[in-house]
Amino acid sequence: MHKPGEIRVLALGLIKKGDRTFISEGYDPVKQQTFYRAMGGGVDFGETSFEALQREFQEEIQAELTNIHYLGCIENLFTFNGKQGHEILQIYQCDFVDPKFYQLENLVFAEGERQKTALWVEISRFKSGELKLVPEQFLEYL
Repeated sequence: MHKPGEIRVLALGLIKKGDRTFISEGYDPVKQQTFYRAMGGGVDFGETSFEALQREFQEEIQAELTNIHYLGCIENLFTFNGKQGHEILQIYQCDFVDPKFYQLENLVFAEGERQKTALWVEISRFKSGELKLVPEQFLEYL
């Protein structure tokens, strides 16, 4: 877990299949709101965001990535679980090496102590506002 007042650097992977994207589901207990975010995680000291992206997908869902292209950077100021957060997000477009990931309905994985779910979601459901994508600027890359 990160310390209060810390700016975190994350590497996130945008994976698409047709009109759907592979996304992680989260829940904010204070806002009582479900939200969705691209998969990935924190960049460790001495590691590039490119390396962190590959490591996080490997650790969380045992997936290898290919066709990795850098898309851009988003600075994200947010509140989660009643606490202020600040992140620098390095965004990459990528594909799964193993085709089995494209067949999955959903996938439950552990992130630290928490159980999380990743699933394929129609991009139109984020664009219409039916589902909440965080940060909202991520929509520009979809």
